[in-house]
Amino acid sequence: MNISDKKEDLKNIVSGYTKHWKWFVVCGLMAITFAYLYIRYTIPEYAVKSQIQVVEDKGATSEMSAFQDLDILGGSSQKIEDEIEIIGSRSNFIDVVKELKLNFKIIALGNVINSEVYSNAPMKINFIAADSIINNAKLDFFIEFSSATTFGYTETEGSPYKIYSFGNGISTTIGDMVITPNVKDTKSLIGKEFKIQIQPVENVARSLKGSVKIDMVADKSNILNVSLNSAIPIKAKDIIDKLITIYNRNASEEKRRIADVTSEFINDRIQLISGNLSSVDKDAQELLTQKGMTGSGLEVGAAVQVSAGSRQNLENAKVQLQMVSGLKDYVDGEAGYDEMPMVDVGSNSLSEASAQYNTLVAERKRLLKSADERNPMIINLNEQLDGLKNTMQSSLNSLERNVGMNVSTLQNQLGRIQGTIYSAPQNQRELRNITRKQETTESLYLYLLQKREESQIAFASASPKSNIIDSAFVASPTPVKPKKAITYLASLILGLLLPFGVIYGKDLLDTKIRNKYSLEAFTKDVPILGELPRLSKKDSKIIINDDRSVLAEALRIIRANLDFLIKTKRASDSNKNNVIFITSSTPGEGKTFVSSNLSMILASTNKKVLLVGADIRNPKLYTFFSGDSVDKLKTPSRNKDAGLTEFLLDDTIQVKDIIRPMLVHHNTIDVIYSGKIPPNPAELLMSSKIGDLLAEVSEMYDYVIVDTAPMMVVSDTLLIAPYANHIIYVTRAGVTDENAVKFPLSLRDEGKLKGVSFVVNDVTLNELGYGGKYGYGYNKTSKKWWKF
Repeated sequence: MNISDKKEDLKNIVSGYTKHWKWFVVCGLMAITFAYLYIRYTIPEYAVKSQIQVVEDKGATSEMSAFQDLDILGGSSQKIEDEIEIIGSRSNFIDVVKELKLNFKIIALGNVINSEVYSNAPMKINFIAADSIINNAKLDFFIEFSSATTFGYTETEGSPYKIYSFGNGISTTIGDMVITPNVKDTKSLIGKEFKIQIQPVENVARSLKGSVKIDMVADKSNILNVSLNSAIPIKAKDIIDKLITIYNRNASEEKRRIADVTSEFINDRIQLISGNLSSVDKDAQELLTQKGMTGSGLEVGAAVQVSAGSRQNLENAKVQLQMVSGLKDYVDGEAGYDEMPMVDVGSNSLSEASAQYNTLVAERKRLLKSADERNPMIINLNEQLDGLKNTMQSSLNSLERNVGMNVSTLQNQLGRIQGTIYSAPQNQRELRNITRKQETTESLYLYLLQKREESQIAFASASPKSNIIDSAFVASPTPVKPKKAITYLASLILGLLLPFGVIYGKDLLDTKIRNKYSLEAFTKDVPILGELPRLSKKDSKIIINDDRSVLAEALRIIRANLDFLIKTKRASDSNKNNVIFITSSTPGEGKTFVSSNLSMILASTNKKVLLVGADIRNPKLYTFFSGDSVDKLKTPSRNKDAGLTEFLLDDTIQVKDIIRPMLVHHNTIDVIYSGKIPPNPAELLMSSKIGDLLAEVSEMYDYVIVDTAPMMVVSDTLLIAPYANHIIYVTRAGVTDENAVKFPLSLRDEGKLKGVSFVVNDVTLNELGYGGKYGYGYNKTSKKWWKF
């Protein structure tokens, strides 16, 4: 296929749509109208957003922090994603709904659009039932202000209102309810109706969770955008601000719980050490009293001073061992998943593990607000906490062994030193031991007091979990929904796609011949003589002399093309080549119509034309040549009703006996009717007399038009096909299937048919001439604008 053919195909495809331009215009206008109504009666929604910065907790480091520099585990990005999940947790949204009372919705009813009343509600609604019942209740009812002191109440839309006074109790399915006005001038609200919706808190929280969007400004950024689209911007602002407030508040409460646990642990150790310190002081007092010592330390001597450093180290080691043992006992005795105390026992890894443990405990408690113990996330956290606890226990066991070994070493060292000063007075040595123990216990006591204060100060000075960069604000004065330009464009595209899809689907599923162009796709090198227009009920079925109708012009084109074929074949053959068979695939495709009118158009040029009715099974020529416009000329007196059937059966009947001269609309043609319907039409047509008949009339006439039987129904036409010089195969637009066209083509290829050409009948006016592009235009009536 060359470029010009491709261009022509494209033009024909486009023409198939442009000829239905009125449908595109109507659907486009309807789509734009629907878009206008949608925009007109849709409540606009605005984008409200806020920006916060998540503050990283410097003290809570992960065991995997060494890998953050390698960017293997995501590091900060993973933490921010965790914080996003925490902010958007179900428990946080439940708190938002409860504190803002979003499960109560007041809707002002209008004639077309209903609008929610958020701020400055016209009424206050109070329930006697507990909040736990109200938060799980679902109730809809309607209120109409009937006067300054009364209102109408109903729970069914459209039902009559029952009048109540403001302040009186109303019995509902969730308990008694009291309604009071919330405006000074209630008269301005008389006649206005409101719908009150009470929904379960969890349902509202779930819906709100799906509407609020939380995302990072950029990868690995600690700044988050919190946005919400709403028809009531002030409501969206309150929701976003309250969500951030609850997030920071929960984080602060978690830090407070950790500080309280740490303080409680330190207080327990202080009480224990305080008892030991009192015991040491009492021992020193008793020794001084019993021995009569002054306690100045002069009795011990210089040798005892040498052991001071070793003894001090020993006591410090014992203190550390005591702290480690106490913390180990606490960890071993912790059966659940509560926060661990933050105590410095000389191990950085243990401190980091404790901080990580507390972080996971806090996250577990948050998740338990909206999930149970069987939740996969809770199970995963339990496994992580158990692992951290095992790590801490292992670290404490190892640290306890190391410190214990250190104490043993120091004790042995001190024993050797004491051996050198064995000669010192026993009483002085005992006093010194008691004194040093007293000093050590006192230093530990002061140390724990300091740590307790540091813990409380750390909580008091702790910064919030997030810094608010921008409080909730309306991002743009232009609503995000509906977007006028996009709505109009999308509606227009959909409106245009509707007729396009219908036309495309119709063409895709349509396997019928429509016009000359669609037929050419199958016939290839087989000529197409022309196409005949569809006739209305008022149009004549037979053309008249000097007819200028579209049908007449189409027949003249067929006549010209037929003459060209006859002359071309006659140049290579001595015969007249004027025997023309008219056939089709099935009955009803217009072969008799074509035969009759082709005979008339050929006779209008003063040519001798003979029309033969060879469809002896279902003759139709009688219906075309009847009425006042037809005159029978020189009808033979003998065998006046004889036709083709009688000629084939009776050898005494001559050709001249069955020829009927006709004057039809001032045109003279001769007709041989098919005659009576025989019982054996196929066998009758196999007679050699049919060939003799056609050979004889071929010499007598300029054109012999033979109306034959349909080829796909019976074999009659194939039996007499060898006598034809030309076979015109009639197809009917919208009736003849594409596969039916392949039937005569295959017979032609097999050599069973010769001189095959096609005519397309019953083509609509807008399809004539290659899809209507080159229509005839003669005597063509234009349709009204409403007739598409």
